[in-house]
Amino acid sequence: MIDRQEIRFRSQDADCAAWLYTSGSGARPCIVLAHGFAGVRDQRLDDYAERFRACGWHAFVFDYRYFGDSGGMPRQLVSNRAQLEDWDAALKYVRGLAQVDPDKIMLWGTSTSGGHVVKLAARDPTIAAVVAQMPFASGFAQLRIMPPTQGLRLLWAGLRDQIGSWFGRRPVLVPVAGQPHTSGVITTPDSLTGLALITDADSTWCNRVVARFALATTFYNPGRDADRIICPLLVCVADGDALIARKPALRLAERGELRRYGCTHFEMYHGAGFERAIRDQITFLAHSLERVAA
Repeated sequence: MIDRQEIRFRSQDADCAAWLYTSGSGARPCIVLAHGFAGVRDQRLDDYAERFRACGWHAFVFDYRYFGDSGGMPRQLVSNRAQLEDWDAALKYVRGLAQVDPDKIMLWGTSTSGGHVVKLAARDPTIAAVVAQMPFASGFAQLRIMPPTQGLRLLWAGLRDQIGSWFGRRPVLVPVAGQPHTSGVITTPDSLTGLALITDADSTWCNRVVARFALATTFYNPGRDADRIICPLLVCVADGDALIARKPALRLAERGELRRYGCTHFEMYHGAGFERAIRDQITFLAHSLERVAA
């Protein structure tokens, strides 16, 4: 039976919900995980946490403010600044736990959070190791791989939403995922089916996001911070990924180690893609922790 505790910790103006997976007594390594973009912890992050726990490490998995079981208004608001604040609050909470070795805290991020963990490690030299899975490394690159009409629709919706927020209007919501040529944020042929594979019927995930994210995300480029990372970095790239710009992710890997997988974005979260990636990640993290011990 998995030893998992429900935790709540404070981040700015709201509480964040988290799971703490514990692995025995004594101060042990801990890996902190959060999902990408508008994802929530019950979309397969428990699978990763359980595998990391089986290695003798604690795992801390949290939902961002405005999403899932966490608090905050408006709901479904993606803000890179707010998500980084949540990461900072999560790390502060974890470092305060008696059962966590503060010198052996690792970061795991995927998609958008794959960029967040790079930025966090670049400014925090105490991080022991980082796994960036299919990392979002450049907002401009993301905009370029998007069909022009789709990008323009999202930017226009974001502008209307941002202006409306200044006058107290209700947020403008757009779908996170949709069919090709629709107004969703991700509209690749496998978006809806891929999300269905990682989202259980009782998931807290919602297929809506506040549109203003589009204005700031274009200028979010965490890959620029990679040169300031001093801890080991593993970048995992799915060669069939149609959602994340591949070239910036590969450039990011020049700072660390690279593993490539012949699968799509969502195939990295389950089945053979997941099994291959999690084995590589565990091996990398174990070697990184040996370096810290030395």
